[in-house]
Amino acid sequence: MKKRKPTPAAIATEIRRILKGEGSTKHARGVRWFFKEEIKSLGWYTADLRRLAIRCRKSIQKESGFDFLVEIADQLFRGHVLEEKVFAVFLLEKSTNDLNDNNFAMLESWLARISSWADHGGLVHYLIAPMVAAKPARVARIFEGAKSPDRWHGRAACVALIQGTGNKKFFVQITQPSDLLLSEKDDMVQKGLGWLLRETAKADPKRTVPYLMKIRDRTPRLMLRTACETLPASVRARVLRPRW
Repeated sequence: MKKRKPTPAAIATEIRRILKGEGSTKHARGVRWFFKEEIKSLGWYTADLRRLAIRCRKSIQKESGFDFLVEIADQLFRGHVLEEKVFAVFLLEKSTNDLNDNNFAMLESWLARISSWADHGGLVHYLIAPMVAAKPARVARIFEGAKSPDRWHGRAACVALIQGTGNKKFFVQITQPSDLLLSEKDDMVQKGLGWLLRETAKADPKRTVPYLMKIRDRTPRLMLRTACETLPASVRARVLRPRW
């Protein structure tokens, strides 16, 4: 009888078993302390986790192909275990050029599975952001996230545009979620927007400084200070100086 090929779910279950068996309890406590949130960690160091993911990625792709690998990553990015989600990101992080629009929609759906900024950072910065930078038409999808009341969609609308700032892309598009999120009270969204504006100011101060001057009176002070961090001291003082 021909041996049945394992399903993506079965492979994901085996990966979970390995992750659970080889973590560090001591390091897991440190991870939970660092993130200051209710995070379920198995205590893996990032470098070790990435090395394991690279080995698995090569083996899975060789045996079953790229689409099968994507399905495994989708299985892993479920639940509440930090290392499982990070592992899913590591499986795909070098393959964003091979991901299509359907895959992009899948990654967007992962935002609903986020439970902490630890999960969020890897997903958006290493997967979603490179795909947005590679295909600017995807910015429209990200902009929709800025309208969501969910903190992780709002933060993603900011962080996903950061990689495009280096090439001075998306300036007009950046102002759209910025205008929507300036009054946002959630600190995770505020920090994400501050980060985006800082990188935009660093790459394109000629257009960004007038924009900061325009919005400064309705921008939370911490966000505005973050946005000005890379500007010359004299320009920073001008932006931060109250009008009254």
